[in-house]
Amino acid sequence: MGKQGKERAKARREQRLQEISRLRKLPYSSVDRWWSSETVAVVTGANRGIGYEIARQLAVHGLRVILTARDADRGRAAADGLRGEGLNLEFRQLDVSRADSVELFAKWIAEKYGGLDVLVNNAGVNFNTGANNSVEFAEEVIATNYFGTKRMIEIFIAMMRPSTSGARILNISSRLGRVNGRRNRVDDMTLREQLLKDDCLSEELIDEMVGNFLCQVKEGTWASNGWPQMYTDYSVSKLAVNLYTRLMARTLADRPEGHKIYINCYCPGWVKTAMTGWAGNASAEEGADTGVWVALLPCQLLTTGKFFAERREISF
Repeated sequence: MGKQGKERAKARREQRLQEISRLRKLPYSSVDRWWSSETVAVVTGANRGIGYEIARQLAVHGLRVILTARDADRGRAAADGLRGEGLNLEFRQLDVSRADSVELFAKWIAEKYGGLDVLVNNAGVNFNTGANNSVEFAEEVIATNYFGTKRMIEIFIAMMRPSTSGARILNISSRLGRVNGRRNRVDDMTLREQLLKDDCLSEELIDEMVGNFLCQVKEGTWASNGWPQMYTDYSVSKLAVNLYTRLMARTLADRPEGHKIYINCYCPGWVKTAMTGWAGNASAEEGADTGVWVALLPCQLLTTGKFFAERREISF
């Protein structure tokens, strides 16, 4: 893309963001508001950044929000601050990378609310900023970002409350995890073709992929084996999240009316948060917008197994 092409693309994006800013100020109509103050939404990793802002915006829209965080003190402080604004919100400690923590949280949800209506899998870690691309913490990144998200979905599918509006699962992901992205794609063409074909995609294939990646990290051979070269471990973890979203959408597709579960993922963009070292080009409020929009889609616009950014569908 030449200089003029880049300038046109930049102008189109700025126009798109201005339109989104306008749309964000419009209230939901009574026809589109399928939720109430009894609608339970869980947001993981929500003591700061995008998760905090998603929790805040959902509460502003009138849902009952459960804000979770690994650090109890920080999570409690975040929830207290939002409740101080009059929002319907409470805190519960949760570490998605630990099975016992997820199981304890699920038990609490079942006992207090009998289930939930919206699950936002935001909890994640990234140890790379700027030009740094260390894979020193690859196991922790994969364990939290992929296996933590997967664990939450596996346990909470059975706890999504029946509804004519459909239960919703939203996975926070990244364009860095696109199979065929321009800048950060998987170089292994055979693997890439398998990942893009629904009839080839399976849980075993995804788990094998991340397992091979972690083995090559230990061996020191990952750089020459076709993995993304930018924020490598984070990118692979989000690639796995995207793939698992597609897989689960297919798995859940045959559920009967009244028990439908819609699962999607979205990229918030490069947001000014602690995870990016405050080097992003969008605020947390702007980054959270598309996630909240997807989670609250009116019933007539519901979709599943899709990837979104800036309030529109993008390719995997």
